[in-house]
Amino acid sequence: MLVASSVLIVIDYFECLVSLLVFVLALGAQGLNPSHHLAASDVDRLRAVLSQPFTDLKSAYFSIVGRSRLGVSVADSNDACNFIKANLDSSSIESLFYAAEASQAISACEIHVSNETRDSLHLAVSEESTVSQIHQAVSALSSLGLPLASQEVVSALKARISKEDNVLAITLALQTASRLSQQAELGEILEEIEDLAARLDDLGGTYLQFEEGLETTALFVSAVYALSDHVDLEPPLKEDQVIQLVNSIFSKKSWDSLSEAFSVASAAAALSNNRFHKPVIVSAVGPATVSHSQSLLQLQVTDVLCQPLSSANVVVESAKSVASKTAILSQTPFTLRDGIFELNFMASQPASGYYQFSVAVTGDSRFVGNHIELKVKVSTKVAINNMDLSVVDKDQSIGTKTTRVEYPSKAKASFIADSHQNFAMTFQLVDETTGVELTPHQTFVRLHNQKTGQEVVFVAEPDSKNLYKFELDTAERKTEFDSISGTYALYLMVGDATLENPVLWNVADVVLKFLDEEAPSTIQSKNLYVPKPEIQHLFREPEKRPPTVLSNTFTALVLSPFLLLLILWFKLGANISNFSFSPSSVLFHIGHAAMLGLMYVYWTHLDMFQTLKYLAIIGSLTFLAGNRMLAQKAVKRREGK
Repeated sequence: MLVASSVLIVIDYFECLVSLLVFVLALGAQGLNPSHHLAASDVDRLRAVLSQPFTDLKSAYFSIVGRSRLGVSVADSNDACNFIKANLDSSSIESLFYAAEASQAISACEIHVSNETRDSLHLAVSEESTVSQIHQAVSALSSLGLPLASQEVVSALKARISKEDNVLAITLALQTASRLSQQAELGEILEEIEDLAARLDDLGGTYLQFEEGLETTALFVSAVYALSDHVDLEPPLKEDQVIQLVNSIFSKKSWDSLSEAFSVASAAAALSNNRFHKPVIVSAVGPATVSHSQSLLQLQVTDVLCQPLSSANVVVESAKSVASKTAILSQTPFTLRDGIFELNFMASQPASGYYQFSVAVTGDSRFVGNHIELKVKVSTKVAINNMDLSVVDKDQSIGTKTTRVEYPSKAKASFIADSHQNFAMTFQLVDETTGVELTPHQTFVRLHNQKTGQEVVFVAEPDSKNLYKFELDTAERKTEFDSISGTYALYLMVGDATLENPVLWNVADVVLKFLDEEAPSTIQSKNLYVPKPEIQHLFREPEKRPPTVLSNTFTALVLSPFLLLLILWFKLGANISNFSFSPSSVLFHIGHAAMLGLMYVYWTHLDMFQTLKYLAIIGSLTFLAGNRMLAQKAVKRREGK
């Protein structure tokens, strides 16, 4: 059972890998497509973030201008305008920038400034100011409708870019240049777009972003298209780079701050409304599945802000079966209905399975990522025909009787098979609507012992005529049943990803009889969790110890050299007159004796780690005492001389 199931799972897994590889290769051949965009729920969430109550002039700027770029106006424009005027600090360039930009996004909200304020804005446009200050001053002057010396701004920007060579500063310089006169010499600033594009980090060929993060990347996109539209010159960005930027900016669905949400809204507005690049988002309405009951394949074609591109034309360039590689459709247009593009794919009568669609979206030269690979599933319902059950005698002495069972009924009588007989089953799987023969990925025959709960599963295989056959030889298959006789419920299981009605059919009851001498004494399935007999372990008997006389003799031989040493000292006369009873000398000899004793204790009681610990203590004391003792002897020797 396990082997059959495992083999089928491995086969299905391999087929899925092959299909995925084909899809990836086809996708690579067609180029990148946006894998992230703002769905309708994401746009609503972005609007909600930008609709937070104002806390200061800066938050009012992000909220009002951010919503205007999403096409949403302020609910109460009078209150918003009064808030801007009340919080305006005419002595601050930053405050003037926020107020002027926010007021321009509100209808009938004019801000009047004094000549002194106007002069301070002009003075901020200099090489001593930062790029951010120049950007704020120029934007404020432009939004307030005040005159501006564009060439002076260009000179100041070029001087500051050489000093502030970072991504955000150059991005603000690009945004500032989009506010200047078209007659100004903007060539050198335009060249910064290509330089910044070279600094983008490529993440796996799918994402493109600056290491500074999402906010800087989104502001860069907004600035690039603002300046490109202003000078009517296509930005030096390849289509794949545009798609990678789209993936990077819109991969995040929650935003950490109001400024980050503002930058995403600005990038979305720039990508959905500019003169050169318009990324196309193609998505299936619901699952990309068609069937006889649902014959229409529906696609939604939008920009990155989830706005429908109703002017687009959608054409199926080719639709091929993943299994057979047979082309089903070619150059077939979709029909636009209520903002949704529809195609009656079932009109071409495809067989159930998976189909690879190559879809092209045309109608606008600005479209980017407009060649899409789409995998479509054609599902169907399976019907089981000609289900015949029989018990075949091996020696052919008894004629075979065949019983036909109609789905989903169960055979009225049980089938009995012993070791001299085979149980056989044949059937056909067809499409319920068309009658075309089907070969689903998973077709199993399961036999379930109603008494013990034991299950045995076999794979049913079709022959060359797609007739499924299953034959059970009870003599050969006895080991798989553990030779357990009894009544088994026979089930047919049919499954496939393309089937709308997977089948689990109790076809009949089959009584299997195995030889009594082959049956096990106990049923394993009932004894899996009972206590096992206790194992009585017999340890090996210890070897006999040697005689005591032999052990004592060996010990005496080991100690005899020491005894000989004492005898020789006594006869020769040991000179111990120079022995000093100073504390260091006594401690040294005691330590030396203790180390010898420790060796004995190690042999009888201690382990290596315990011995090393004691040896470190005794050895340290012995070393210090010995060093002191030798020093004292050296002093006495010099005094004696």
